[in-house]
Amino acid sequence: MKDEQKLQPSEAQIYAGVIQIPWMVKPLWGLLTDTLPIIGYRRRPYFILAGLLGAFAMLSLSLNHKLQLASALLCLTGASAAQAVADVTIDACMTENSISHPSLASDMQSLCGVSSSVGQLIGYTISGFLGVFGVLSIPAALVILVGMMLHETFIHNVAYRQVGQKFLDACKAMWMALKCKNVWRPCLYMYVSLAVSLHIHEGMFYWYTDAKDGPLFSKEIVGTISSVGAVGYLLGVLLYQNAFRNHPFRFVLFWSQLLNGASGLLDLILVSRVNLQFGIPDYVVAVCDAAISHMIGRLRWMPLLVLSSKLCPSGIEGTFFALLMSIDHVGSLTATWAGGLLLRTFNVTRTQFDNLWMAIVIRSFSRILPIGILFLVPNSDPSVSILPAEMLKTKKCDDDLDTQKLERAPLVTFVDQHLGDS
Repeated sequence: MKDEQKLQPSEAQIYAGVIQIPWMVKPLWGLLTDTLPIIGYRRRPYFILAGLLGAFAMLSLSLNHKLQLASALLCLTGASAAQAVADVTIDACMTENSISHPSLASDMQSLCGVSSSVGQLIGYTISGFLGVFGVLSIPAALVILVGMMLHETFIHNVAYRQVGQKFLDACKAMWMALKCKNVWRPCLYMYVSLAVSLHIHEGMFYWYTDAKDGPLFSKEIVGTISSVGAVGYLLGVLLYQNAFRNHPFRFVLFWSQLLNGASGLLDLILVSRVNLQFGIPDYVVAVCDAAISHMIGRLRWMPLLVLSSKLCPSGIEGTFFALLMSIDHVGSLTATWAGGLLLRTFNVTRTQFDNLWMAIVIRSFSRILPIGILFLVPNSDPSVSILPAEMLKTKKCDDDLDTQKLERAPLVTFVDQHLGDS
């Protein structure tokens, strides 16, 4: 967007939000994985299709550097859709197991968080030297491999004629769940907390690389800074797993939200050039900023993931978890577009950064506002079920749900053994 399309920071911020639209329709992908098996399987084909779409989109971008803006956006949106489909498919597997074994919910979310952080670390480290889009086709190809290796029971005699009724039943079940006080209140908090945490990352990225009085980082340097941010993500997951996973949701969210606002002021140190007055290089401050900000961001995100996995009624786990995640992505999209408007309001362009510090201050202050609505989040132990007992009972559908339970792909051996015993 910056080098090939020559966009302004505010424009790049808006288009970054457009690329994330496939994540906003995750309930659709969830409905498909829950109700529409392909060739007798509910999960494997969706991994394979997502991998093929993602690999094609990334290879198209890497092999053609003169794409028009519309074509480039289409490829990036296709790659985003592939990630969303793969993400909702693994979420379905994980959520099923979280419902069956509530005590393992935090462990499974931490396992996924560690895996994601390691993947980001590897990708960011090599992307600056080998080219981003060509490298990103490799994870997409690996998703195909996941689909081929996933153990899943074959479904005989799939009733495709009843798919429409299943869609309708799932939609009704989601609406009934959202009407529950224990569900809509945390959902409202998740949306607001993300929506008011304004994103101005495109403005900072342009300042890193283009500002005359800035650090003028190369793409290799930016790649290494991002890789340190991935390490911060990993540290945040490990910190939550080892120190905070048994603490009430409100306690973790209060401190992580407060620290998230404070960490945003590290950008102000860079932009105001205060670090140079004390002889501290820009690269050192940028690396510390990436590590600390990403660690706190992941620490704030982990309890929300665990909470989301506990808000899903039985029978529509994948669909409802996807709905919760789409609410989160709508919040992030709101923050991204609001951040783009903020950059435009303060006239932050490719060459003008005089007012960037004001955008940073407003962004940092907005991050602590969600503390005022923490009462919407249950103050319960993460290992305790939140939903009423009747919503955790698997309902009867046209397909035998006992058969469906046997189709679920466990994430860890411990869960596999217990499902086998059941």
